[in-house]
Amino acid sequence: MRVQIVDPPAYTPPYDHALSSAVARAGADVELVTANFPYGPVPREEGYEVRELFYRRGSRPGLSDRRRRVVRAAEHLPDMLRYRHEAVGTELVHYMWLPVPALDRRLLPPKRPRVYTMHWRLPDAGTRIAGTLTRLLAKMDTVVAHTEHGARRLEADFGVEPNRLRVIPHGAFDYLTRQDHEVPLPAELETDAPVILAFGLIRPYKGTDVLLEAFQRVQGAELWVVGAPRMPMEPLRELASRAAGTVRLVDRFVTDPEIPAFMRRADLVVLPYRNIEQSGVLYTALAFGRPMVLSAVGGFPEIAEDGAARLVPPEDPDALASALNELLGEPTAREALGEAAAEAARTRYSWARIGRQTVDLYRELTGER
Repeated sequence: MRVQIVDPPAYTPPYDHALSSAVARAGADVELVTANFPYGPVPREEGYEVRELFYRRGSRPGLSDRRRRVVRAAEHLPDMLRYRHEAVGTELVHYMWLPVPALDRRLLPPKRPRVYTMHWRLPDAGTRIAGTLTRLLAKMDTVVAHTEHGARRLEADFGVEPNRLRVIPHGAFDYLTRQDHEVPLPAELETDAPVILAFGLIRPYKGTDVLLEAFQRVQGAELWVVGAPRMPMEPLRELASRAAGTVRLVDRFVTDPEIPAFMRRADLVVLPYRNIEQSGVLYTALAFGRPMVLSAVGGFPEIAEDGAARLVPPEDPDALASALNELLGEPTAREALGEAAAEAARTRYSWARIGRQTVDLYRELTGER
């Protein structure tokens, strides 16, 4: 069976490559069609082809974010039209992202079946973008959700019928734990204090402000906020200045070889999100067996059901501070959470399992036994 996995803007290259390899190991002939990722190395595994068809000018390293957006906007239509001819010869197309859904739903190649994995943070029902997303998903034969919560929302709010829904979990990013050229922590981050880590792109919905408010009530630890900003940082710096403990803002893109040192040093990984369905940061922390504190939003409670995380209400600094203080004072509880996270990464969230589930879906859709 020949399939294409398609992520035109290369929004999720670690996921794309991990899934492509897992599906290839499960018996499919896989081609990943994407763009160059200009921000650092990406994990290239074995068993599948890669073609960087999209945004050849807009994916060059060294462009400013604004310039990159302008160039990609100009390339999008011709690239999507060219791709219509590239799906010929494949038996199934599996889309990861379609970045301009109102346009892209009209430009999809006629090749069927089509599968779409929902990586989006789902918008509120009834909004304009929700209507656009609904019309895009109507073009798909199957929509994959990573969580049961996401599947329920796709059915209730976006009109995806149960027979077109499939829940296949997001895999733990275990490739990060076995890189050849890991980079040590910067010397200025050396500390003997316990470390609370908030990792990943800094965006408003991720609740970094809530975490900084909570940290004002936490004693005897450092808070590291690590990731490239996608929002103004001054309000967060102001909150950080009020903390009794040390707050370190590493506000830049962190490459894969740097990630292990941050994860292994973290005594707690915290995701205080306001809303979300799933998170690549969460699946990175799972791979490293880190104890986690998560907001009770989206699919996060499903991780807590495995014993791999402590839940707190979203946008509740007092509850978050209480959970952080409790776990910092209980090494045994942290160890239990970490062990459960590592076990979940080896089992439910393993790529071998996810590859088999995905190929089973492909076979069902194509009628291949």
